[in-house]
Amino acid sequence: MTPCPVTGSGDDPGPRPGTASEPIALDPLVRDLAGEGARLRAAGPVAAVELPGGVPVWAVTRHAEARRLLTDTRLVKDIAHWAAWRRGEIPSTWPLIGLADPGPSMLTFDGTEHRRLRSLTAQALTPRRVAAMRPRIEEITRRLLDGLAGQADAEGRVDLKAAYACPLPMAVIGELVGVDTAQIPRLRTLYDGFFSSVTPGAEVQAVIAELAELFTAIVAEKRRNPGDDLTSALLAAAEEGDSLSDEEIVATVQVLITAGHETTISLIVSAVRALLTHPGQLALVRSGEVSWEAAIEETLRWDPPVTHVLIRFATEDVEVDGTVIREGDAVIIAYGAIGRDEQQHGPDAGHFDVTRTPTRHLSFGHGPHVCPGAPLSRLEALVALPALFERYPALSPAVAPEELRNKPAVTQNELYELPVFLH
Repeated sequence: MTPCPVTGSGDDPGPRPGTASEPIALDPLVRDLAGEGARLRAAGPVAAVELPGGVPVWAVTRHAEARRLLTDTRLVKDIAHWAAWRRGEIPSTWPLIGLADPGPSMLTFDGTEHRRLRSLTAQALTPRRVAAMRPRIEEITRRLLDGLAGQADAEGRVDLKAAYACPLPMAVIGELVGVDTAQIPRLRTLYDGFFSSVTPGAEVQAVIAELAELFTAIVAEKRRNPGDDLTSALLAAAEEGDSLSDEEIVATVQVLITAGHETTISLIVSAVRALLTHPGQLALVRSGEVSWEAAIEETLRWDPPVTHVLIRFATEDVEVDGTVIREGDAVIIAYGAIGRDEQQHGPDAGHFDVTRTPTRHLSFGHGPHVCPGAPLSRLEALVALPALFERYPALSPAVAPEELRNKPAVTQNELYELPVFLH
């Protein structure tokens, strides 16, 4: 790609991502995720793309460059550095506004402020605490497996996503954060709108507002009736002088619930789909020749839960392989494309191979903003997947792979459903 010329300040409405060459418009309906990832990689390590709504950004498409830029302090999370935002070009009705500007949380701060907020979460999600959650995860898993057969339709099909992959992480993160189970169905409905690339403009702010009301109510309830959960721990930390504001606590709780269920749902669904459509690979895992951990890591590389992470903003010009990301430009990390980068994973990067050694990927991020819930997500998958195939060894797809459809969310890798036959 021809470097984008650098002129003027970050507020200068001059050359923008995509003006040097035709940008790649990300499909808001997500109809060909693998093909789109291939086009992004072919465009270079940094590609000019257009998000739904005609919003121009740069996409980092290759492993090495992503790893470097994810630790580059010139790319920050504060939306105030986005020139298009400062110019008033990003409307409050933009479908992805809630992801670009999610409020004052560890997602939107860098440096000292980020470490302050993240440290509290990290304390709650230490390896020891995560490991201690395993018996409860196993208990929830058994209960869900016990109920699967009862959810089959007249033809014997079960939507494994709705009946298993979704309720497991929702129950786990709900208990961890302290969410009343009665609130979970409404949360799932709201998150469909929150992540969707096609939510009507008139509904965008209504969804964001209702989510904020729900999380504010959760925090208020935990202030009245604290328990052994992360929300109560955040409130206690604030009372002990940790200078957490109510707004920060609410935003942090929202980030934890948002990230704590979406990635795990998609990881479980993607792993089941990959293994069922690659029976030879499944046989290797079920025989013990290859570990379930290896299958999970290969799924994370080959079909990651998050396809594009929004957004970082350049505080000064950043040159990448001859392309200049100008001060004030926005940058996304294209994890879906990066996972199949042949320069990192070899010429067979497009193949699902659980024997791949080692499977090094960036699907949970890298650097200061690496996902703090990654160990919990891995543990849930490590419990859910072998338990599922042990209980239902004849599990098989109920529809052809080409019939499966992604939800319209350019940031998420999420199917509408995963129909299977249990026997």
